[in-house]
Amino acid sequence: MSRLTFAHRHLPGITVVTLAGDLDATNAGRLETFLADVRRPGDHLVFDLAEIHFMDSAGLRALLNSYTSAARLGGSVRLAALQAMPARIVEITRVDTHLPVHRTVEDALTAVRTPPEPPRRPISDTIDSTGSGSGTSAA
Repeated sequence: MSRLTFAHRHLPGITVVTLAGDLDATNAGRLETFLADVRRPGDHLVFDLAEIHFMDSAGLRALLNSYTSAARLGGSVRLAALQAMPARIVEITRVDTHLPVHRTVEDALTAVRTPPEPPRRPISDTIDSTGSGSGTSAA
């Protein structure tokens, strides 16, 4: 059995999960059980993967399952500090289109805490050709 250790800490609205070892088919189920025990509804999850040097498809599936659970409960998942091999798997499988990847845990925490900017309307929607600003043109 590949060794994998878990730790977590709760911050306001965020659960940081630190993993170390190999994340693979021999322990991905243990990770899912651990997450079910420590996750608070509505929390965002940040995975600190600095000490994960190997990850297979089962490990990747466990991270994706956490994404599905988080989304259902109103949260999100972010990956931080990926090493070369896990980062390559995330990139090749395009998992990073669902799970944002950050250079550091602090970068991930900042991203979670920063509210997204509201979409901006194109300038053409706010000013018409007459310059009246109504967004519609007179007939």
